[in-house]
Amino acid sequence: MLKGFLAGVCLGASVCGFSQEHPDVYHRNGFTLIFECEDSTLDVKVKDRMIETFFQVYAVLTAQYNPLAERQVNFHIDTAYTGVAEAGGAHVRFSSRWLHAYPEDIDVVTHEVMHVAQAYPWERCPAWLTEGIADYARYKYGVDNSGAGWSLPSYRIGQHYMQGYRVAARFLVWMEERIQPGIVYVLHRKLQMGIYQDALWQEQTGYTLDELWGRYTGEAAEMSVQR
Repeated sequence: MLKGFLAGVCLGASVCGFSQEHPDVYHRNGFTLIFECEDSTLDVKVKDRMIETFFQVYAVLTAQYNPLAERQVNFHIDTAYTGVAEAGGAHVRFSSRWLHAYPEDIDVVTHEVMHVAQAYPWERCPAWLTEGIADYARYKYGVDNSGAGWSLPSYRIGQHYMQGYRVAARFLVWMEERIQPGIVYVLHRKLQMGIYQDALWQEQTGYTLDELWGRYTGEAAEMSVQR
């Protein structure tokens, strides 16, 4: 979710301590992760997986989508936050409640650090597409989506691309496979440069956005009948 706005030591065998004055700091291959954890009961295995996922995924995302992205990122495990996770600039906030309830959802990290790599001028970017691209990145580069029971949904009546997230990501996957390989990167770069316009869809594919959605839903309906 987009917010509108390894040198460390974890004490204890099974929980992660927290010090705002002295957060854990990790360095690897030119990237730095600052890890602040308010939750003294967070399983150290979850923390370790978050760190490993950051270093594994963020290097790939920056190389693919934004070589000039921030090299230092801050993770904050927040006990008061009631959402799931959110990113603003190079700062990512995670809900400790979510991590306790869904410790296998490690690729929430992948989604959020994609937002860091996107670095869009948010006021000029459609939220549905921003979140759709982030979930597309999770689908493509996630380290353990299956372990979290996370996948992109097949089309169902009532869905619309404006829902963003996984619905939009599935639509983007379809476009990559059926309409124009590389379209996601083209959209990403236009968003990043702040020059995205709805007319871009027709310029790139020969179809308007709504026409593309119609083709997508039509193909999905045909496949459903064939089954």
